[in-house]
Amino acid sequence: MSKEGAKNWYIVDGYLPYKGKVEGEIFEGHEAVMILNCNEEDAEIFMDIYYEDRDPDENIKITAEAKRVKCIRMDHPHEIGGIELDRQLQYSLRFRSTIEVIIQYGRMDIAQSNLAYIGMMGYSE
Repeated sequence: MSKEGAKNWYIVDGYLPYKGKVEGEIFEGHEAVMILNCNEEDAEIFMDIYYEDRDPDENIKITAEAKRVKCIRMDHPHEIGGIELDRQLQYSLRFRSTIEVIIQYGRMDIAQSNLAYIGMMGYSE
């Protein structure tokens, strides 16, 4: 059986952007984490949020069901253990999973009129 993903993932460039919306559009400034579980069993994942100026929030439990994608909006406290992240402040993430998963991160930044969406893979091991 081949390995599909990794158990440990790191996203270093967390920076929840300006919240506003684009006039007449559905775009809203946000960040999201996408977790893909290609396995036959659910993945229990623990997320830690690291900050520049305070202790981390640790062991936030997330379940990614078997053969599903789990999308988490970082500006929705109910999706990240009740944690309310400050906008425009740096943070980093660590994920520890019971089985191999794939994790990608995206940011919709609407601070300027051309918009910007970045998507990147986290570092895994």
